[in-house]
Amino acid sequence: MNPVYSKAPIALAAIAALGASALVSAPGTAQAAKPAGTYVTGDFHNHTTCSDGSTSMQKLVKKSTDKTDTPWGLDWFVQAGHGGSGNRNCTLVEDASLATPAYPVTTSPSGELQGPTTTWQNSNPAVQPKGRVQGNAPSQVMWRWQSIQEFQYPVLEYLAAYKNKPMFMGIESVAPGHEHVSASVITGQMPAALDTAKLPTTKGYTPLGNATALSQWEYCFDRNDTDTSRGNTVLGGNVGNNWNCAVPGSLNSSSPDWSVEAQKLVPASGAGVGNRGHAKTLEGLKWMAANHPNGSYYVPAHLERAGPFNPDGNNGFNVEHLRNMNNVAPRVAFGFESQPGHGASDNRGEYSPDRNSIGGVRVDSVGGTTWGGTGVYASQVGGVWDALLGEGRNWWFFASSDWHNRGSFGPDDRRSTQDFYPGEYQRDFVMVRNGTDPKLRPQAIVDGLRTGNSFAASGQLIDRLAFVACASYPGIGARTNAAVEALAVNAARANTDTDVPGCATMGEKLVVRPGAEIVVAIVARDPAGKSYSPYTFNNPSLAQVGINQPLNMPVLDHIDVIRGMVGGYKQPGAADYAGQWPNDWLRNPVMANVPAAAKNTTAAVMRTFNNATWSAVAGDAEFKKMSFRVPAVRASQYLRLRGSNLPAGVPYETDANGNPLADIHTNASNEANLRIACTVAGTKVPGNDVVYTGADIDGCPAHLPVVNGQKYVAYDVAAWADLWFYSNPIYIEVSGATAVAGVK
Repeated sequence: MNPVYSKAPIALAAIAALGASALVSAPGTAQAAKPAGTYVTGDFHNHTTCSDGSTSMQKLVKKSTDKTDTPWGLDWFVQAGHGGSGNRNCTLVEDASLATPAYPVTTSPSGELQGPTTTWQNSNPAVQPKGRVQGNAPSQVMWRWQSIQEFQYPVLEYLAAYKNKPMFMGIESVAPGHEHVSASVITGQMPAALDTAKLPTTKGYTPLGNATALSQWEYCFDRNDTDTSRGNTVLGGNVGNNWNCAVPGSLNSSSPDWSVEAQKLVPASGAGVGNRGHAKTLEGLKWMAANHPNGSYYVPAHLERAGPFNPDGNNGFNVEHLRNMNNVAPRVAFGFESQPGHGASDNRGEYSPDRNSIGGVRVDSVGGTTWGGTGVYASQVGGVWDALLGEGRNWWFFASSDWHNRGSFGPDDRRSTQDFYPGEYQRDFVMVRNGTDPKLRPQAIVDGLRTGNSFAASGQLIDRLAFVACASYPGIGARTNAAVEALAVNAARANTDTDVPGCATMGEKLVVRPGAEIVVAIVARDPAGKSYSPYTFNNPSLAQVGINQPLNMPVLDHIDVIRGMVGGYKQPGAADYAGQWPNDWLRNPVMANVPAAAKNTTAAVMRTFNNATWSAVAGDAEFKKMSFRVPAVRASQYLRLRGSNLPAGVPYETDANGNPLADIHTNASNEANLRIACTVAGTKVPGNDVVYTGADIDGCPAHLPVVNGQKYVAYDVAAWADLWFYSNPIYIEVSGATAVAGVK
């Protein structure tokens, strides 16, 4: 884990650089000092064999957090498989290299190795699923509430202590009325007593904490958990959890969807099930807000993938559903994963045209595909994300790996036709404030996610970012660009943020007097050397425009500053509250066709910085600094950033203004659409039939699609060629103008 830097020296140095003006801010905006913190990297959406992943708990933890064998190791990690059920014992290890004293290699009575694909009932000793048991022995499924509570959490707690890594359990919930959501309830997990616990030296581990709250939430509110046992050993018995899923202030047993046997909502199928399911989703959020308001999060995952919302089924999310979630639980539902995992899939992110059927009609993933690896809700300037930010909501951008497998390759191969491991390609950089506590704990991580003080980057495009906005007034309150740049440089070098009166960073709001001038400084580190890509040949996408740049040595080309105005919350029932993104977006991407509810027409790229307009930080050329001024602000607004390794006008990748184009032309699922040739032959190109664990493939890999004898960019090569980062916004609230109500 990165060290935690003291904020005091940085704050003092910044104040010294700014002089007396640092102490001038808008009336009534006194800032409390922030606890010490640093940006740390993590992933909260991935899978093991407990759901539909290909690896054990132990192997996924090693691949995700180890910084030696897998140098992309993360600082924190949340294991989060699907809700519902599964029949494989993901706590069994693949081989002796993953064995620990408490969880050694397991063999069958006849001496054969039992790995993570062994069923619960075939395990030695056999494990019996509880509750309303489904399937036939020895492959009966176990409900996720049981696997989390009794098996997955103990393994993760033990590994957290054994490896001294910050980890906890989450879940990718199958959301009623929708598709999937990354969520957690951290209450009970990883208690402080674990710091001094004596770990066992023989097989078996009894945890000090528990994930019972998360397990109960999964039982109560996951669409795929159709168990009705109340978390008890047998259906109709009273030995076990005896859960009741009632929500304070709700209908509960008075609802027609309430099951007396299950003590939870069980929406009836058929017409209207999507609307009834969404209502249950909101109840799950209310439960979190009422019972675990500081220890829960609920982040819709790859939310464009399943298409638009379907009132008679379970598909995607329209903008109104995101508003509803944020309305009922703003401290729990505070963002989305609009940069999905599955980055090496034959359909990037698993988004595709005609992906699902609604009412017998085939529909696209919203947006038809990803756009530069990001869903259309966030990638489209002025789209759904900007619509939510334009209300002044606390709605943040996140990315995830969604690890399942390597597609046509084994889990140890460096190539992929499906997924990247957590941290290998995408990662969330989150400000966590653990102050003087030497341990990074689940609560600090969840608190960090909630603040929006974070950014997401793919392919190691950047690994440090300081984004600062400060108020400047005439006279003693004046600030220079150089002074604010100095503040940002100090923060970026120390991998922390700013703590200066009259300034704000990502996820924060700066309250200013009408007419104030805003000084904005950005410092990003474009790390020198190699990325985690195994490919050393030149980027085929950039080769189209005459740029020779190895795939494993990406260079930040530019940073866009996007601004939008804040107009206040839209009200349920109003004409501009609800609206579906156009179904024909891939064929007709025209903002005029987007309903008012799903767009912010004030959002636009206001500045673009590149090598000609930024400058290197003295003594460290990896850090790029830039600044500008927003004069005489009189309306509340926000600023956010995005950046790429691709300049404007790269065929099939970016348009003339530098916006990402649809990834349809690098998706291998339809070879007729492929457009970017990969022509480097190389001398070290392993065959698909060998396991390749190195990092120096110097020619177009053998697994790329071939059309008329020519290889084309797709799969993992397409992902490593097309890199983006997105920051969360800084809000600027002008006193007397529209309040930024979602940010305190």
